[in-house]
Amino acid sequence: MLDKIALALVIIGGINWGLIGLFGFDLVGWLFGGQGAIVSRIIFTIVGIAALWCISLFFRKNDVV
Repeated sequence: MLDKIALALVIIGGINWGLIGLFGFDLVGWLFGGQGAIVSRIIFTIVGIAALWCISLFFRKNDVV
């Protein structure tokens, strides 16, 4: 279950980075009051932790996400 949550957060983060790269639009920042807002920073931190968790998926054997 934690793997799926982490993967979903990483996908959301990837989509946000795609929007920033293509259109210069930060969806998380826009929704929560800018990149410097505490809520945005918490969300960015959670997505970063989820990405670190997802690294472990590469090293697991016979584990279905």
